[in-house]
Amino acid sequence: MQPAIVLASTSRFRREIVERLGLNLICAAPVCDETPLENEHAADTARRLARTKAESLGASHPDALIIGGDQVALLDGRQLGKPKDFEDAVAMLRATAGRTLEFHTAIALYNPRSARVQEHTDLTRVTMRDLGEAAIRNYLKREPDALYCAGAAMSEGLGGALIARIESTDPNALIGVPLFALTDMLMNEGVEIL
Repeated sequence: MQPAIVLASTSRFRREIVERLGLNLICAAPVCDETPLENEHAADTARRLARTKAESLGASHPDALIIGGDQVALLDGRQLGKPKDFEDAVAMLRATAGRTLEFHTAIALYNPRSARVQEHTDLTRVTMRDLGEAAIRNYLKREPDALYCAGAAMSEGLGGALIARIESTDPNALIGVPLFALTDMLMNEGVEIL
């Protein structure tokens, strides 16, 4: 019998990606302070938060495999988290218009029984279209879920109109889960995907 799989996230986007593997998934809110540490690189922040989220649910799900994930956007060496509000999202998208950002998407798979943690971070480079203020505001009004995304940008839905180019080894990573790496991790734990 395969262990329960817990996704340490309330993100419907992450849930939808992981469900593509045909797993019976339990979603639970992690306990995690998402504040970046001073001078912490974006990839390190994403990796630390993914691991912390997964480990935070170990006591409540001791027999499960727990998936934690996080994503941090980086522009000119500065981390862009999730916007605080609509106007912050406008400012973020204005700052990224016509520019290339890095999205560091981390995944951690925690097995509380063995205390084993597998980790992976995926780098996606995204070049944004050079959109004006009216287009940015219109996008955010029509795609309110973008307010819950790093850098206030989504690649799915209307978000495709924001993006000029994507460079990635895993197209799922930009949406929030490096699915190729997660598949390997689950298989390493004996989960039969196919």
